[in-house]
Amino acid sequence: MLSIGEKQTLIIDEIGEHGAFLKEEGSGRDAGRVLLPGRYLKGTEKKGDALQVFLYKDSEDRPVATTDEPALTLHGIARLTVRETSKIGAFLDWGLPKDLLLPFANQTRRVKKGEEVLCALILDKSGRLAATMNVYEYLENRSPYKAGDWVSGTAYETSGEFGVFVAVDDLYSGLIPKKELSRDVAIGEKLRVRVKSVRDDGRLELSLRDKSWLQMDADAEAIEKRLDEDGFIPFTDKADPAVIKEAFGMSKNEFKRAVGRLLKEGKLIIEKDRITKK
Repeated sequence: MLSIGEKQTLIIDEIGEHGAFLKEEGSGRDAGRVLLPGRYLKGTEKKGDALQVFLYKDSEDRPVATTDEPALTLHGIARLTVRETSKIGAFLDWGLPKDLLLPFANQTRRVKKGEEVLCALILDKSGRLAATMNVYEYLENRSPYKAGDWVSGTAYETSGEFGVFVAVDDLYSGLIPKKELSRDVAIGEKLRVRVKSVRDDGRLELSLRDKSWLQMDADAEAIEKRLDEDGFIPFTDKADPAVIKEAFGMSKNEFKRAVGRLLKEGKLIIEKDRITKK
């Protein structure tokens, strides 16, 4: 069976004016053939030779073979550059003469010319190859990482209920839970995150911050720096969590721990409605 979007080893059945017609080994002509255009031939090929090719559809929606190397195959994930945008979506460079369409319906945010987009290769309802930024189901669940590891990834989806979904190494499935978000994260943002735990299904639970006892050093430093710059902080450790998060990107508990350390070290004073430098 000729499979669009995948690499296959096919046999030359006939060489003609426009190139070589390929088929599966052992199949008859009625089983289907696909054209490998002449520009991909070296001139030494003959009937019966085996060639590894990639199958896609040309501008007239006909199956065609190429020996060019695409950036990704069916259900694979890669970062592709946006060549152009149009009324139907964006066209991505994936290493083949015909650019890959990323329809508006498959975009989790609007993309612009020149930027890199993390996406997967899929077949649309018409059997055409297309890109999608909804990569969740194509990510792998079993990574080589363990709790405590720092990893790199790309934020590909945000959820007010769950948090931020991250493609670790642009390959493995991860999530920064809502409670672990110390700041806003944009779709497409490249992140350095800590593996907080590995779930039973292999997916990674992530955090933007270090372990609490290590993070406290950085948090205390941030508070002390603010006091050095402004002389005071216009709220105390009893402030609303949203106020603390907006000012420092910390949870209320993290802020209280860091303030407590600095208070014990004699570096600040907690007044009725503010914190001042001692």
